[in-house]
Amino acid sequence: MSNTPHEIHDEFPEYADKMHALKVSDEHFAKLLEDYRDVNRAIHRSETQVEPVGDVEEETMRKKRMVLKDEIYGMLTKA
Repeated sequence: MSNTPHEIHDEFPEYADKMHALKVSDEHFAKLLEDYRDVNRAIHRSETQVEPVGDVEEETMRKKRMVLKDEIYGMLTKA
């Protein structure tokens, strides 16, 4: 398993300006970024054994991160 955080700005560097613009203008988008950050950090803490969780919980968090990332990407490409 990788223990490198998947920060959203690293995932979509080409959308940095759009991401910032949407973050300040769209409450839903800002909430998605916040939720992504929170689940991403929880995954990272689990991977590095700072706050270990069970396999099922970690898989659930990974799926949630993927769903959030897909929604964020969708909004970035439509903006």
